[in-house]
Formats: sequence, C-alpha cells, structure tokens
Amino acid sequence: MNDRVLVVGAGFAGSVVARELADHGHKVLVIDKREHLAGNAYDCHDEKGVLVHRYGPHIFHTNSERIVRWLSRFTAWRFYEHRVLAEVDSVLYPIPVNRQTINSLYGLNLSEEEAQQFLEKVRIDKPVIQTSEDVVLASVGADMCDKFFRGYTRKQWGLELAQLSAGVASRIPVRTNSDDRYFTDTYQFMPLEGYTRMFERILAHPNITTSFGVSFADIEDKDAFKHIVYTGTVDEYYDYCYGKLPYRSLAFEHQHFEQAKPFQPVGTVNYPNTHEYTRITEFKHLTGQDCAGTSVVYEYPQAQGEPYYPIPRAENEALYKQYKQRAEQETRVSFVGRLAQYRYYNMDQVVATALKTAEHLCEVLK
Repeated sequence: MNDRVLVVGAGFAGSVVARELADHGHKVLVIDKREHLAGNAYDCHDEKGVLVHRYGPHIFHTNSERIVRWLSRFTAWRFYEHRVLAEVDSVLYPIPVNRQTINSLYGLNLSEEEAQQFLEKVRIDKPVIQTSEDVVLASVGADMCDKFFRGYTRKQWGLELAQLSAGVASRIPVRTNSDDRYFTDTYQFMPLEGYTRMFERILAHPNITTSFGVSFADIEDKDAFKHIVYTGTVDEYYDYCYGKLPYRSLAFEHQHFEQAKPFQPVGTVNYPNTHEYTRITEFKHLTGQDCAGTSVVYEYPQAQGEPYYPIPRAENEALYKQYKQRAEQETRVSFVGRLAQYRYYNMDQVVATALKTAEHLCEVLK
C-alpha cells in the first residue's frame, strides 16, 4: 500500500476533499465515471455559444463566510439573486409565497400586517407536523396548497404531499413582505467564468491526478490506496446488500431560441399544474452572458436514471441507517456528499461537509 488517496467523484464533495488533501501534501487520484469534472454543477457552452448548466440550474447561496472565502480562491463572482415565478391559470406569481403573491392571486391590496392576518385565517391548524402536507396546510392553507404545491410535488417526487417527510416543504419559506428572492442568504453569487472553470482550478494541483470516464469498479487494486473517499451512492458501494435506496432522477431538454428578448421574465418559471415538466430555466438570467439568442432547459422528473435526489420518507431513512451503520465501521473509506450520505445538500452544505471530512483525514493520514 502506498500513501495515495483515491477520491471517487469529481463533484463538489470529491473535489473539495481532494484539494484540501493535496494542499496538505497528500497524493490524490480523482476519478469520475462521467467524461468531465464538476459533477452535476458542470456547465459548458452549447452549440450556439450560450453557457448552460447541463444538469439543470445550480445557484450558489450561503450564509457561511468561510465557504465563500474557500471557493473564492478559485473563482471571481457575479452577484446574482435568483427569482422564481409559478404559472397558475396562465398567470405568473412569485414563489416562495409572499405578500405580492397573495395580493395578485386574490385581487387584494394587503399590507404586510394584513397579509400576516390573511395567512392566519387561511392556515389549517396542525398540532403535529409529520408530512409536507402538514407543513404547507399549516403555512398557506388549502387553496394555495392546491395551486402551488400539490401538482408540483406529484411531478417532482412521484408522490403526494402527504407521503413526503415534513423537511421537504419546510425548506420553502412563506413571507408576508414583498421580498421575491428565492433565497435570502447573505452571499448569493454565480462563478464569474462558470462552475467548470472553478473546478478546473480546484483540481489544478501537482499532487492531484484526474481520470475521467473511470468508475469505482474499474479500479482493480483498491488496496493500493491508503484511503478512499467515496461520493457515489452508498447502497451501490455495498452492492445493495440491504436493498436499493430510492432516488428521484431528472431528464433535461435543452433548447435554443434565436431571439434578442428574454424567453421568460426571471431565471426559473415553475409549472405546478400543467405540462409534464416541472420548470424552465433561462441561463442568461443566471450568468449575465451577453450574446445572441437565448438557451433554456426543461426539467422532467422521472423514477429511473441518474440518481439526483434522495427521496425523503421515513422508510427510506430507516434503510439508509443500515448502510450508515456499516459505513461508520470503515477505517479506510470515508463517505461524503449527497449520494453517499443520502441527504439533500445545497452546494454550500456539500462544501462544508467536505471540508470537515478533509480536516479529519488530514489528522488521520499524518
């Protein structure tokens, strides 16, 4: 066995760990089964020269100055605050629900205080919050639940609101002011030259070797590595010995339009009750790119395909805990990231857990 570390996956989790280990003098081999780095954050120019996110929109936001400082070593930033509209009965309304949403939807002119009173009237009291349906009904009542949440959830997850853990809907705030930003984090940016360029810089270190189009199964002599950092699905690592963990997948349809004006008024428009797709994202809102034409992506959730989202249900968490208990017994393998930890992480959360993992490994591998 030599002193090299194998990192499986070149997305946020793997790349951040790899760079930290390399900076501390460790030799690292990073592999990825895809033909590129950056994982799902990968962006590239399409055939018309528009910078697009191949695997759907990735919006960076965080409250952590430490995360911003770490990533700023590898990119300059473009200030960007994401805004989302939802189409209901052919009208676009701000999401998350805010005072403007309520006023437009019901033909009212409520102040912030009056909007709070309105919500108090329409909310359905739920003494015990167990499901996402409980969360939504207790927040905005039955009508807005039906208009904005039920259909979207059914398409996104293939489940009813009442079948999803409360944590899913709890991620979406309800506001009584007119703040129409999707996120309210202190730091909201996009990498100025794109995510791919940022990842190229993260992995540009003399102690890091990269190999793409290579899966974990392709590595024949795994014992040749002092440690393995695994960012793939934890159930696959253990050959599904306890059963397969459910994930939700996505299909993407990219389109380009030769028009000077924007395709839509904001970065993303949700379609909770119409069409098979859940949302459309127009990339030039995100990147600020100045070029001819505009490119968009339609997202179609599906049961089969690349794993994107762990499905948050109690029985799935119970199954994951069996894998987690086994993973915690490993001394030569660290599991980190959304797939390996069966968690819905934002990008900054992945960076945070990767930095924590790397800090621990730098001590262990001395």
